[in-house]
Amino acid sequence: MATKVTFCPNCNAQNSGLANHCTSCGANLPNYSMPPQRVGSNFPAKIHGADNKLPAGICGILLGAFGVHKFILGYTNEGITMLVISLVGFALCGIPTAIVSIIGLIEGIIYLTKSDEEFVTTYVQNKKGWF
Repeated sequence: MATKVTFCPNCNAQNSGLANHCTSCGANLPNYSMPPQRVGSNFPAKIHGADNKLPAGICGILLGAFGVHKFILGYTNEGITMLVISLVGFALCGIPTAIVSIIGLIEGIIYLTKSDEEFVTTYVQNKKGWF
């Protein structure tokens, strides 16, 4: 049977599972046997707002003419503009619809090629509506 091990939340030193205080720094030890996740661990911190990057990018590429990617990012006015131009464009031989489709494709590619930090800064925090 393996000996229970406790990790200090203060210094991450390994201690006996029976110890109440860390042998390294003296801090009180919690009652768990896995090391806590700390900054710099193997799991990077999740960036708030970056979870819309992939859906917005894919919808921009596939459904860009209808402005779906704009609605995903919360840009309602821009999404409605693209949708109206696209629908009216069908009556005008499809030229406006083709132009809006190209814009959606370009925006989708831009979304997917940005890092999470750049995406959040540009489209979530600064609310850049176009390109």
